[in-house]
Amino acid sequence: MGRGKIEIKRIENASNRQVTYSKRRNGILKKAKEITVLCDAKVSLIIYASSGKMHDYCSPSTSLVDILEQYHRQSGRRLWDPKHENLSNEIERIKRENDRMQIKLRHLNGEDISSLNPKELIALEDALENGLVSIRDKQSEKMERMRKNGKMMEEEHNYLKFVLRQQEIARQQQELAMENSVSAEIDYQRENHHDYAYHVQPIQPNLQERI
Repeated sequence: MGRGKIEIKRIENASNRQVTYSKRRNGILKKAKEITVLCDAKVSLIIYASSGKMHDYCSPSTSLVDILEQYHRQSGRRLWDPKHENLSNEIERIKRENDRMQIKLRHLNGEDISSLNPKELIALEDALENGLVSIRDKQSEKMERMRKNGKMMEEEHNYLKFVLRQQEIARQQQELAMENSVSAEIDYQRENHHDYAYHVQPIQPNLQERI
């Protein structure tokens, strides 16, 4: 008695769906391996589960890149263009450079240096000494700039004090000149008033005596 026909549609029960996926995935991977051995075929298989987990298989005599290149040549269709390929290569280069810099930074911090050979340790020591000398030079330059700025500010402060002093002297002289002017005016008015008070009026002739 043969097995009943199974309707090909999505299995609603999550547990049954996972069991079926595992069985059929293993069956497909087994068939891929068998056809590789039996027929000397080049097979590349990638399976993604609904959870995102990946399962893959590639024939031992080839690689996924080789199969994709052969697919490009025979189908005339490319899954990516040279621009994207160059971008991918640049990303990989930057990742490698970042990893290298991270390792170098850990070494400069004194971490993970047990694997370094004597020559690398000497180079690391020289780099640290050069960095220390550079930092000291920068610090000296900064201190010198601060000293010069402080001197310039002190000179500017003294100049402003001199200007303010000159302005104060000019103001005092102006006030003194105004006081002297007012005092002279008062003295002048007093003298004129005194002369007027003591001024002798001329005697008018008696015209009646002459008649």
